[in-house]
Amino acid sequence: MTGFLVLEDGTVFRGECVAASGVAFGEAVFTTSMSGYQETVTDPSYANQIVCFTAPMIGNYGVADERTQSDGVHATAVLMREARGPAWTDWLAARAVVALTGIDTRALVLHLRSHGAMRAAAAAAAGEAVVDDVLADVRAQPAMEGAALVAGVSPSEPYAFTGDGDVRVAVVDYGVKRSILTLLARSGAAVDVFPHTVDADTLAGYDGVLLGNGPGDPAPLADETKTVQELLGRTPVLGVCLGHQLLALATGRETFKLPFGHRGANHPVLDRRSGRVLVTSQNHGFAVAPGNDEGVTHVSLYDGTVEGLHYPGLRARSAQFHPEASPGPHDGAPIIAEWVEELRAA
Repeated sequence: MTGFLVLEDGTVFRGECVAASGVAFGEAVFTTSMSGYQETVTDPSYANQIVCFTAPMIGNYGVADERTQSDGVHATAVLMREARGPAWTDWLAARAVVALTGIDTRALVLHLRSHGAMRAAAAAAAGEAVVDDVLADVRAQPAMEGAALVAGVSPSEPYAFTGDGDVRVAVVDYGVKRSILTLLARSGAAVDVFPHTVDADTLAGYDGVLLGNGPGDPAPLADETKTVQELLGRTPVLGVCLGHQLLALATGRETFKLPFGHRGANHPVLDRRSGRVLVTSQNHGFAVAPGNDEGVTHVSLYDGTVEGLHYPGLRARSAQFHPEASPGPHDGAPIIAEWVEELRAA
């Protein structure tokens, strides 16, 4: 069965349907990770996005429940040069995910690099769907800039991830990956998870607070930013990805939309304190504006955007990249373990 991807500028890419039929809308983005396809599509940070994999073959090592990062698939559609199955494609179909194979992913990525991530639709075996009609619907979709998406992926009630541990950590779930919770638990923390609406007084009672990753634009998250402001100085804080951006906004910095984002498992980040370069896993379309003041600990070697912050007086730090990877290299993994050890020592 045939299908197509249409971008908001009218560019069309043809492919074959390998999973669910229908039309899926979202922002067309790409990731350069060569593995971790299951982790990618179940990462809540991909909410409202159509994911293109740059690796030429996707699905060749199957699927496994332990690789999932949340309770469902958050990418609205999947684009591949060559999909291998049947385990992977059957898994997508069972979750009603639109997926296309045979897409010229190289041409698509070059287009997105030149023109930026943009609104799009993936149509798979969609009956009478006509490109012009789908394009009109694409152009009627809201832009990612200004989109507050955390309410759609954050839990409605708090829950205990694990009660075993000698330090108590609260995680604010803006769309947190399961592997972050697992790494906290492996580091010896008892972990409670809270929705994005949690108040600062509740969080201040914990030994430390981790501000998790999540989708969308951080700028419209005024209430979440205010909560971070009210929390600073009362208990140690570690921000990851969106949590990093919220810490930046709470301390007077600015965020902006990247042309095509940082998504993949090979992004070089300079630790300004040691001079060491970390190879990191990243997934974000917005970034903290460049700066070189003493609060900036890490910077992207691609574009100079701020990748890490540290405010000793506020007992707060952050990382734009994903220390837990999943998928990706483990250069940043010690960040969470060392933070938990600092909580234990305190």
